[in-house]
Amino acid sequence: MVRFLRNALFLKLGFLLVSTGWPDPAPAQLVREAAPAQQTTAQQDNSKTPSGKKRLSQEVQITGDQEWVDTGIDVRPGEHVVVTATGKLRYGDAQEDNGPDGLARGFRDLLRVLPFNEAGRGALIGRIGEKDVAQPFLVGAHRDQVAPIAGRLGLGINQPSNDAGTGTYVVRVEVYEPEGGKTHAVAKEVKSMPGIDKALFANIPRRVSDKQGNPGDMVNFLILGSQTAMENVFTAAGWVKVDPDVKDTILHGIIESISKESYLTMPMSQLYLFGRPQDYGWAHAEPISVVKTRNHLRIWKAPFEVQGETLWVGAATHDTGFERDQRNSGITHKIDPDIDLERDYVEKTLASTGLVTEIAHFLPENPLKEAKTATGGSFHSSGQVLVLKAAEPVPNP
Repeated sequence: MVRFLRNALFLKLGFLLVSTGWPDPAPAQLVREAAPAQQTTAQQDNSKTPSGKKRLSQEVQITGDQEWVDTGIDVRPGEHVVVTATGKLRYGDAQEDNGPDGLARGFRDLLRVLPFNEAGRGALIGRIGEKDVAQPFLVGAHRDQVAPIAGRLGLGINQPSNDAGTGTYVVRVEVYEPEGGKTHAVAKEVKSMPGIDKALFANIPRRVSDKQGNPGDMVNFLILGSQTAMENVFTAAGWVKVDPDVKDTILHGIIESISKESYLTMPMSQLYLFGRPQDYGWAHAEPISVVKTRNHLRIWKAPFEVQGETLWVGAATHDTGFERDQRNSGITHKIDPDIDLERDYVEKTLASTGLVTEIAHFLPENPLKEAKTATGGSFHSSGQVLVLKAAEPVPNP
């Protein structure tokens, strides 16, 4: 709880600085994980026209009071989505109009919860796939985006829900077939993967534990792939790496406590697997509610490989509120007891990146279906464990 309060103080400090007239410095540079190599190749040279056959051209208009617009355009994996936008918006507190590239970011923008935090207010943004899991990307005045998966194209304006601009963007969307007629690999459901069997699960503890050895969350997903591949897929899916200790929280609280990732990096309690605390923590949530609710997971590198590949073992849960810690009568997070929903959320968000090649589900012997966490909260599950194979980065030529 102390950690929560410390971060809350940083948030209040940010509001205090603004309310006392702290001047806008140069446009803020927000700290974020680097985009994976596969994602950087998705934005092509804007001076070139894709070599594939154009299969669709459509005009869409977006007014300043619209957050997201369903274009009605379904794209296929590997297709180039070329978007060109013109027009102007005007915000009541802005000194000038802005175009599809958005306004330059200033200090006060850190107070705004924007759909795409790395771009300015009023920028044209897009997403491909399910709205609840697809990560937005910057379109601006022009963008050539390769679709990582099949899905519906949505276009929106990078603005808070309570801060609409006036004006209109006129957007031309052209869709080109994959270059050279090449098929684009996407995650495929498989019944089994080599090495994912009963013998493997005999070496993986069914549950993680706290420092005192009390059993806690269920191990409910595995990832096969290098450290780089694992980090790339989480980052591309919008998960944020969590601070490993309180010192990092204090530093990040000062720097970015009022950015979109304000509380996402708040440390998770340490839980243990293979005799050590988690190697990584990842979180996915909106900052306003993340003190109380967030999707989060812990992940450990297994002390053995599977068919020569690195294995990551994870436990994912969804915080939904607070409850009493039955170990010490303190306050702790309450998790959604249906933990399969969080396992499925991990699958959807990671698969939406196009950086997962195979997906399987494995039911171990004597599956864990009901239990309590180390803090006393109950949960239930079908017992199935999600298995994902992450795409390895393509080396630059």
